[in-house]
Amino acid sequence: MNLTSIKAQEEKNEITTYYLIRHAEKDRTDNSNKDPNLTDKGKNRAKNWSIVFESIPFEIIYSTNYNRTIQTAEPTANSKNLEIQYYNPRELYDENFKLKTTGKTVLVVGHSNTTPQFVNKIIGKEKYIDIDDLNNSNLYIVTIINGVKTAILLKIEY
Repeated sequence: MNLTSIKAQEEKNEITTYYLIRHAEKDRTDNSNKDPNLTDKGKNRAKNWSIVFESIPFEIIYSTNYNRTIQTAEPTANSKNLEIQYYNPRELYDENFKLKTTGKTVLVVGHSNTTPQFVNKIIGKEKYIDIDDLNNSNLYIVTIINGVKTAILLKIEY
């Protein structure tokens, strides 16, 4: 088997896995605050996500550049010794994102409207609707193996 054959075989067995969650519970006391922090319950949920993800070998962790998403991603990023990367929620699953994440295991922290849209964009169909504003427990797992895409939705209560 030559080097080209080995490389082709490696590409054939390429697996990309995305774990996508919405930020944890945010402070709703000031409706004019467009960038609220997490509540105590939200901070506890963020810590719980790091426990849920304890055995997941993340290589990249993405978050939008908002307090609530960053604070949700931080416990997991810290436990994995990874720096949080930022993405623009208006540019979901673009070519640059695909290039950086193909063949990797990735966590993406987003919002009630962007997270399901992100999943839909990855799988190439409209399967998931926006998350109810009081639901912070959805975990979407999208796996791409040799170009075949599968997606599941789990509810993780704590």
